[in-house]
Amino acid sequence: MPLSAERKEEYFNRMKELLDTYSKCFVVEVDNVGSKQLQMTRQGLRTKAEVLMGKNTMMRKIIKDYVEENPGSPTEQLISCCKGNVGFVFTNGDLGEIREILESNVRPAPARVGAIAPSKVVVPKGPTGCDPGQTAFFQTLQIATKITRGQIEMVNDTDLIEQGDKVTASQAALLQKLGIEPFTYGLVLKSVYDAGSLFDAKVLDITNDVLAAKFSEALSALAALSLALGYPTQASVPHSIANAFKVVLSVTIGLDNYSFDKADVYKEYLADPSKFAAASGGGGGGGDGEAAAAEEEEVEEEEEADMGGGVDMFGGDDGGDY
Repeated sequence: MPLSAERKEEYFNRMKELLDTYSKCFVVEVDNVGSKQLQMTRQGLRTKAEVLMGKNTMMRKIIKDYVEENPGSPTEQLISCCKGNVGFVFTNGDLGEIREILESNVRPAPARVGAIAPSKVVVPKGPTGCDPGQTAFFQTLQIATKITRGQIEMVNDTDLIEQGDKVTASQAALLQKLGIEPFTYGLVLKSVYDAGSLFDAKVLDITNDVLAAKFSEALSALAALSLALGYPTQASVPHSIANAFKVVLSVTIGLDNYSFDKADVYKEYLADPSKFAAASGGGGGGGDGEAAAAEEEEVEEEEEADMGGGVDMFGGDDGGDY
């Protein structure tokens, strides 16, 4: 039933008001979404966002009129989005929060004949609850079965429907017999409009960690390229300074009459590595190491003394005590 002139004018004014009020919106696809589910979505978005549905021709007409009234408005990009069963979710809040609300409001649904499968359907093996008289039905679908305890049991997991395929009558009937609702439907995010820019909704999957990782990769590549070309940039300057320090240090270590503060440590390492080996142990371990070394020296002296006494037993000069 077509809208009356009053309702159309009310709808036109409302959409123009939303375009004026909000700077962000989602373009959502609402295939297979019922009125009750849409109402629950509106309730979840209350005070945070507003959902607007309508005919594509009307929405395109309103956006064109709005652009004519506001020359140069970037909302003209939304005209190309008015295709298929779509609607708009307007907001000024955080897009990530609104996205979570939209994606969380999904409902399971049975497979309808002729519907396009949004996902792959796998029927698990096991008892089906069907009596043996329905074996021919499973054979038609080329599903291996056996009779167990008076009911049909599927032997293997069965790939029943592939994503993107149309659901046949037999497939829909089987899923109905098994009480399986394989699909979930809700508002599907197609595009995002934010402050005059229109982009794919997948961009929202990019987090700060992803951006930081990509920036680090690009910075490393830029520094490597700058060093290879000998062209200094902000990315390569720290590496150039480090390489220059290594060259100066290597020259300084080879000189006996010249040094500087930063090089003294390396010279001490090369002159006496054992000094730093003791320091590299656990805290307070240096004293224990010296004590252990002293004990080892005492033990060696005692062993030498014992060896000397042992020689006397074979007629040495000092063995006349016996």
